[in-house]
Amino acid sequence: MTNRGFEPPIGEAYGANETANGELGFYLVSDGGNTPYRVRCRPPSFMNYQCFPHLVVGHQISDVVAVLGSFNIIAAELDR
Repeated sequence: MTNRGFEPPIGEAYGANETANGELGFYLVSDGGNTPYRVRCRPPSFMNYQCFPHLVVGHQISDVVAVLGSFNIIAAELDR
């Protein structure tokens, strides 16, 4: 296969794409080999969920479900 053997330059890069729920970002660090040294994915639901504790302060327990439902989060992205 011709796509094997790609060697990225040494350094780090961050690429982002605007998706339906927010920014989907990928961070790559390369040491010059044919595979990245480090790869991290930043899903949009993870960032949206971080403000959840601040939004439920002062609300009743029954309101927590409505607040969580308004986020439109993907639960599989949070399970890391």
